[in-house]
Amino acid sequence: MKVLVINAGSSSLKYQLMVPDTREVLAKGLCERIGIDGHLKHQPTDKDVFDADIDLPNHEAAIKEVLNLLTHNHYGVIADVSEIDAVGHRVVHGGEDFTQSVVIDEKVIKGIEDCIPLAPLHNPANITGIRACQDVMPNTPMVGVFDTAFHQTIPPKGYMYALPYRYYTENKVRRYGFHGTSHDYVSKRAAELCGRPIEELRLVSCHLGNGASTCAIQYGKSIDTSMGLTPTDGLPMGTRSGAIDPSITEYISRVRGYSPERVAGVLNKESGMLGLSGVSSDFRDLEKAAEEGNERAELAMDIFCYKVTKRIGSGAAAMGGIDGVIFTAGVGENAPTIREKIMEGLEFMGLYIDKEKNKTRDEAIVSTDDSPGIIFVIPTNEELMIALDTERLLKD
Repeated sequence: MKVLVINAGSSSLKYQLMVPDTREVLAKGLCERIGIDGHLKHQPTDKDVFDADIDLPNHEAAIKEVLNLLTHNHYGVIADVSEIDAVGHRVVHGGEDFTQSVVIDEKVIKGIEDCIPLAPLHNPANITGIRACQDVMPNTPMVGVFDTAFHQTIPPKGYMYALPYRYYTENKVRRYGFHGTSHDYVSKRAAELCGRPIEELRLVSCHLGNGASTCAIQYGKSIDTSMGLTPTDGLPMGTRSGAIDPSITEYISRVRGYSPERVAGVLNKESGMLGLSGVSSDFRDLEKAAEEGNERAELAMDIFCYKVTKRIGSGAAAMGGIDGVIFTAGVGENAPTIREKIMEGLEFMGLYIDKEKNKTRDEAIVSTDDSPGIIFVIPTNEELMIALDTERLLKD
């Protein structure tokens, strides 16, 4: 089975054409600046790369260009669009209705629309991607894979906020969590790497990138996660504040004269590593600035590492112990110094990092040979999980 995996943003569209059975990636690419002017980079395996500015007025046009390149006589990897057996769509927010991946129909699309107030930036773009594919590939089955679904196993004591209960029953205010597809994939991969059943493992997965979250995974199920109702909660990130005293929002609004929308903009786009350092939201820039003596850049990274360390500890407490820690995503996979700093002081939990093994950007176990707890570096592969779920659902 060939599965086209689609991850649609408001002005972008990432894709991969995969064979889930063999895990072979036939081609991947990225459409950017959709609705503005347009740029498309298409990377077929073992063929020339297409990388050019191209008019992309909307997502439907982007999908058409992707399909044209997939079937192109020079850049293509299939002879005809009919060779694509299914499309798997990443959907950010599924609320409480979607506890697992589902075959997309009009009822499912209505459910995704109902979750737009919970993810106003992401779900509309996801629906746009689905509709665009339906218009261009009307007879191809499609599956929705939800970032929130993996966290639907969190118990009420983990997902409820101490607010008037009616805000939950009437407005669905609760912890949902995100990056679920990534946390699911790396936890399963960790079990394979250490040769133990996932049903025996207590793991804390650290998805660390411009967006960042931790997840306590007990015996294969998410029981706690750092992100909340929205992706703003939890760890400080590239431009997001992470968890703060909620009264800060009222205070800033009052003393600065900001509207609620302006405050939300500060918390989501001006805070985190960018706001603390004044340098950048990119950890590579922060490391360089810190090496050059920039104290605010160093402070930003110290705060980030400290918060991740605490989240690992709280995840272990939630599970009554810990067997391993997983680092994944852009920073988790590619920043050995950040990993080392996060693990400092966690030896009391039986987690000992090997500084030499840790000098890697590849999949590896980086704990010492005699460490009771295992420390993993595992590149995430959300696209593979989406493709596997799509194949599973359509074969059942």
